[in-house]
Amino acid sequence: MNGILKNSLREAGADIVGFADVGGILPEEIAHLTKAVTIGVCRNLNENTVRLLDDLKKAAVRILKRKGYKYLSIPADSDRIKDTFIAKLYPLFSHKIAATSAGIGWIGRNGLLINPEYGPRLSLATVLTDAPLKPDSPISKSRCGDCRLCVEHCPSTALTGNEWSRNKPYIELVRLDNCKNHKTGSRSLKGKPNCGLCITICPYGRKGHNMKGSRGQGTVIGNDYGKP
Repeated sequence: MNGILKNSLREAGADIVGFADVGGILPEEIAHLTKAVTIGVCRNLNENTVRLLDDLKKAAVRILKRKGYKYLSIPADSDRIKDTFIAKLYPLFSHKIAATSAGIGWIGRNGLLINPEYGPRLSLATVLTDAPLKPDSPISKSRCGDCRLCVEHCPSTALTGNEWSRNKPYIELVRLDNCKNHKTGSRSLKGKPNCGLCITICPYGRKGHNMKGSRGQGTVIGNDYGKP
């Protein structure tokens, strides 16, 4: 089942697919769905990215439905639509926790999921299911090491410098008010998008990987920004 899902989603445009055991970490409302399919694409956030993630979720759902398994499709955080059932689940669910549980990455000091290959440049979506998927090995600790570039160069001093681990999943990493106030008060920063420096300065995000669908780098993408 893992292979069918992974191959189908990669062929449909996913850059990375992982499987997580989320039993025991989901709220009561969705606790019966103990497995998660985490889908990531390395693209700047735009309508095409949101549309691609939606298509990938639908592809996963078709496979699960055909096999007779239950599922719940969680859209990317950038695709929140108010007054829908799924919108009520956002406070109860984090794409990044599912992704760390699937071994896709860890939460960096910038508050974003960091993948060894794509850095903090993945946009995420998740499909929860009761299918008997074999989970990947989770990542339990930050791999940022001594690097503090994002903290030192954050123009709003929004980053606390704290280090994430699965034992401290909700430690404060980002002072959200600082970040929001900076972006509200400054629509550009020395010609760069507003502002995304915590993404562009990350060494894992500067390994020569060119983002798809991008005319430039630095745009903050849908990685559940600032929420552990």
